[in-house]
Amino acid sequence: MVATVSTVAYLGLEARGVEVQCQLVPGLPNFIVVGLPDKAVAESRERVRNAIAAIGLSLPPKRITVNLSPADLPKEGSHYDLPIALALLGAMGVIDAETLSGYVVVGELGLDGRTAPSPGVLLAALHAGEQDMGLVCPVAQGAEAAWAGQVEVVAAPDLLSLLNHFKGTSALSPPQPGAVDAPVRTADLKQVKGQETAKRAIEIAAAGGHNLLMVGPPGAGKSLMASCLPGILPELTPGEALETSMVASVAGTLEGGRISRARPFRTPHHSASMAALVGGGLRVRPGEVSMAHLGVLFLDELPEFQRAVLDSLRQPLETGEVTVARANAHVTFPARVKCVTHVN
Repeated sequence: MVATVSTVAYLGLEARGVEVQCQLVPGLPNFIVVGLPDKAVAESRERVRNAIAAIGLSLPPKRITVNLSPADLPKEGSHYDLPIALALLGAMGVIDAETLSGYVVVGELGLDGRTAPSPGVLLAALHAGEQDMGLVCPVAQGAEAAWAGQVEVVAAPDLLSLLNHFKGTSALSPPQPGAVDAPVRTADLKQVKGQETAKRAIEIAAAGGHNLLMVGPPGAGKSLMASCLPGILPELTPGEALETSMVASVAGTLEGGRISRARPFRTPHHSASMAALVGGGLRVRPGEVSMAHLGVLFLDELPEFQRAVLDSLRQPLETGEVTVARANAHVTFPARVKCVTHVN
């Protein structure tokens, strides 16, 4: 018997469906995960083995094979722990495999069976809604997943409570969406005395969506006026707030499921690398230009940035998105920002 559980793989702000297939066959006891897993997914074997032992069960003395389909799509991250564990329990007959067919499952497991948060739950919830499925996720991210709308969210604190929920012995209460944080005004143009020409330029840039370059001697107030720009921009609409929250969810910075209506304001240091500014890394993550999506990207001391780093910003500022090309995948992040810079 092959037990299957649905989960997702993250490519930028896109969640692609992945099917976790588990089969037990006679042979030498072994636990194998195939389907192009990375190191974190390969290590899930030990986390799943110990989490199942923590609820009083032991793995059968058989050859356990877990396949992550499609096999040619790279699988990265620790959110495959929970779907692998549920697929294995389904193959063992502990839980009805048909019950799991209507859910997308994401979440990391601890050695004691507790669930732990993993980046990208909001994207998984939106994907589940598009497929008319429910979502199983860690309890710490239930409020984040609840923002997806009319999606059944099962937020479990541990593996045992999740099994009891599906067996009907004890039901888990549905989570409520997280709070919407009101914008915090940290700087305002009324704090600037004089500089009427510069303040007028900032107002025009805010109204027209223009980029801005400020030139002046040190101490003239350029950094202060740049920090005032988000304060005169309108609040994010609900759709825009969800869009910026999706970027934060992929980056793992959306805490407690709280969504903010404030415009992002990012100030990377002039020593930032190209990957830090436009995105990249071994596991592709959004850079500063994407974290400032629909907000302000402030480049302090523009001449101090490396030339190659500044050149890499040309395409994101022109198209409003940044594409990170890798040998096995192309990942696209949104990057519609107002770029504010200054030089002395």
